Amino acid sequence: MKISTIKELLSAEVLCNEEMLSHEVYSACGSDMMSDVLAYVKNQAVLLTGLVNAQVIRTAEMMDMVCVVFVRSKKPSPEMIELAKECGLVVLSTDKRMYEACGKLYANGLKAGDEDE
Repeated sequence: MKISTIKELLSAEVLCNEEMLSHEVYSACGSDMMSDVLAYVKNQAVLLTGLVNAQVIRTAEMMDMVCVVFVRSKKPSPEMIELAKECGLVVLSTDKRMYEACGKLYANGLKAGDEDE
């Protein structure tokens, strides 16, 4: 799935790195606990979260993710957006709740990275 498709499905606003919307991703996860992302997430390209702090960007970078989606209309600070630009992460914001956002992406073919094909 292209990041541009994620943007459309979630009616999301692009906050940085719009030029990367054509990037293809194959998996996603949703969590507000970065410790869980670090401990359990493998091969995920997209992180959906309602947590708004710099650790989200750092965690996504460390896990080689390419996109962070902030749910519930959360918006990162200008400093977080600058950090995401430096890390090459697309940042989106949607008014959808986590459950709905994850459900929409899953129903449209974006799976968890550890699922059997």
